[in-house]
Amino acid sequence: MPASPITAVLVHSPFLGPASLRPLADALAAHGHPALLLDLRPSVVAPPVHQVLLGAFADAMSEEELAGEVVLIGHSGAGPLLPAFADALEDTVTGLVFVDAGLPTPGRSWRDTVPAELYTRLKGMSREGQLPRWHRWFEPDPLAELVTDTALRADIADEAPEVPVAFLKEPRPDVTWSGPAGYVALSEPYAADADAAAGLGWPVRRLDSHHLAPADDPEPVSGAVLAVLGELLRAG
Repeated sequence: MPASPITAVLVHSPFLGPASLRPLADALAAHGHPALLLDLRPSVVAPPVHQVLLGAFADAMSEEELAGEVVLIGHSGAGPLLPAFADALEDTVTGLVFVDAGLPTPGRSWRDTVPAELYTRLKGMSREGQLPRWHRWFEPDPLAELVTDTALRADIADEAPEVPVAFLKEPRPDVTWSGPAGYVALSEPYAADADAAAGLGWPVRRLDSHHLAPADDPEPVSGAVLAVLGELLRAG
């Protein structure tokens, strides 16, 4: 665990909303580490998504007073964008933590990194150029199994934006990160990303949990995040 308070900027997936990370933010704050959780949903509903998203992030963060060490914590689809988010900040970012998230692929699109049949299936589900909400990509609805609290489950479902199909084809910002980074793995689909992070020499924590544990079971996730941050800050 970090020896002194850090400011954690939590970045939700473009396919979800802040409710998916709010319990984790509360858990980090309860451990004495201020957590800032932005709502980036308005910036992902029309192309060019990456350009608008980064601009909205920078504008929102310019209004915040950040104290001490600042780290970015990205969940799921926010992971590949963390270097660009860090680059957009005027404040110095100490480190990045990827929570069950994809790793950066600068200059490559989401479509470039997934099986072709997945993109084809999602494009076929789209209406008027917009993807269905994330939980409607699957059958059965994963929220029913992964989020036990009824009110929180409804919040996550209601917040999930309808993202443009064009977002999946947009090249990600060609920004790299050479600073400290770590990984918290929660579910089997992200095991390969965790392995890749370990191969890069990053501190990695693996929990036998599920993808939406930051919302449904935040305390173990906060402990793993703080353990990773403790290693990063000691190394720095």
